[in-house]
Amino acid sequence: MTMQQLLWQGVQELNKAGVPDPQLDARYLLLEVFHLNLAAFLALKARELGKDEETEGKCREFMRLIEARAGRTPLQHLTGTQEFMGFEFLVNEHVLIPRQDTETLVELVLEEQKDREKRVLDMCTGSGCIAISLALMGGYGRVTALDVSEEALAVAGRNADRLLEPYKGEFRLVHSNMFEGLGSEDRYDIIVSNPPYIPSLVIEELEPEVRDHEPRMALDGTEDGLKFYRILAAECKDHLNPGGSVYMEIGYDQGQAVKELFADHGYGQVEVRKDMAGLDRVVRADWE
Repeated sequence: MTMQQLLWQGVQELNKAGVPDPQLDARYLLLEVFHLNLAAFLALKARELGKDEETEGKCREFMRLIEARAGRTPLQHLTGTQEFMGFEFLVNEHVLIPRQDTETLVELVLEEQKDREKRVLDMCTGSGCIAISLALMGGYGRVTALDVSEEALAVAGRNADRLLEPYKGEFRLVHSNMFEGLGSEDRYDIIVSNPPYIPSLVIEELEPEVRDHEPRMALDGTEDGLKFYRILAAECKDHLNPGGSVYMEIGYDQGQAVKELFADHGYGQVEVRKDMAGLDRVVRADWE
């Protein structure tokens, strides 16, 4: 059997299971197991695989991962990583897998907030992808990443240990249910958040990779999806310095509702920004 034939076996299994992009996912898993890049695979794909114990073990491991992926375990849970803003983040079942959509939020903050002395709070940090990316790319003096899940904070901590060596500022992880663990003296110039925003009933309609494998607490925005935006609108102002700004990822159909929430609480310059696909993706607001 050649490596190409082994790959095709994996593709067929994923295709039968209805997995989206079966060829891409099978190839990712093959490269992961055999520790190859794409160029090396292309050079080796037509060669017969060896009969040695190590090679046969890798073949079994590949088919084990294919079976798990056919059962709709997310690819990122099998590889253990996901790229975000050009950095490789560790992920597992305790954190939301970073999405390209969320890069819109990070890019907007970096575009608008150039002062490196500013203090940043990332609410609902999960894997830490937003906070760590802002620390590395924005160079902000103090970055605090907060989450209610201790398991998520453990993942964020591992990512911080792996990625933050070049960062010269202060990075802090805080275990807290929204703002409850912060004191009145804890104030920031920038608050960012990708909170749970999917309505509870809609979660049941999601792909099984999301519905069955990603943490429900990172998805569920309760009945109308707006619970956490109400908390942010009510309490961000108590932790923003004068002239501070808040940036939040939103669902594509939530822009107007979230904008009105913040306008009603007295924030200024409340705007809805779109992502690369032209969909509403971020609400930003200022506190004077």
